[in-house]
Amino acid sequence: MTYPQAMKDHLAAGVTTLARAFAVKRADGLELGFTDHDRDLFFEGISFRAGSGLTAKAIQQATGLSVDNTEAFGALQSEAITEADILAGRYDAADVRGWLVNWQDVSARVLQFRGTLGEIVRSGGAFNAELRGLAEAMNRPQGQIYHARCSAVLGDRRCGFDPDQPGYSAELPVQETVDGRVFRFTGFDGYDDRWFEKGRLRVVTGKAAGLVGVVKNDRIGGGGMRVVELWQSLGTAPSAGDLVRIEAGCDRRADTCRVKFSNFDNFRGFPDIPGEDWLMSYPVSAAGNDGGSRRR
Repeated sequence: MTYPQAMKDHLAAGVTTLARAFAVKRADGLELGFTDHDRDLFFEGISFRAGSGLTAKAIQQATGLSVDNTEAFGALQSEAITEADILAGRYDAADVRGWLVNWQDVSARVLQFRGTLGEIVRSGGAFNAELRGLAEAMNRPQGQIYHARCSAVLGDRRCGFDPDQPGYSAELPVQETVDGRVFRFTGFDGYDDRWFEKGRLRVVTGKAAGLVGVVKNDRIGGGGMRVVELWQSLGTAPSAGDLVRIEAGCDRRADTCRVKFSNFDNFRGFPDIPGEDWLMSYPVSAAGNDGGSRRR
């Protein structure tokens, strides 16, 4: 870590006026600043609020590819960080930067940490959040898995399918919801039963805007009532009238890619790969054992 000259001079003076400041940028673009100093600070175009309910422990750093880590903690008593936003997942994987700064002269500062928010634990009206350094990405498994089903995600670069095509998505207001997990609609016609299973439901407007869930069940019942059930409840339940977007689901089978999406040229699976029973096969004298296909 390289310290700017202004910070070196301040540390060499013997008496320091140092504070920590953190900037948290959520996936929705909202950026918040916090400091453990007793007065607000301003730099990098960010206002770092004092007494905002967030502070942090010392940052553990090392050379090489080991992961820098620390922990942020605070009380759920600030408008800046609310329990509702934490439950809704708005801080999941948020970008985090941390500085050591001279609060008398904020130009004397050094960026000590950059990474993301990890696991957030709530207990007794407070929260603890793990801060993960940039090297955390090195812990993720790399490479390709070879199996019969497609390894791409519907709509991503490898898939190449555009879910905005007519017939593959719908936007409509919420009519009735139970626990932010089960949604009921009437007049939701033009789509086959189970068309949206394994697809995504995204909240477009309202207090839950931006939250996304994966569709577990999509059924058309009596009277034209369509029931869409998610695998997990949204952190914040949408209200009646909020707009949601539902996208068609893909079970990643070759036939689904070919028939439902007409996108087999981009299929990223291996539909003819031998199954697990192939591992238990053995030669028999009643048939040829030349390694060729037995299909005639």
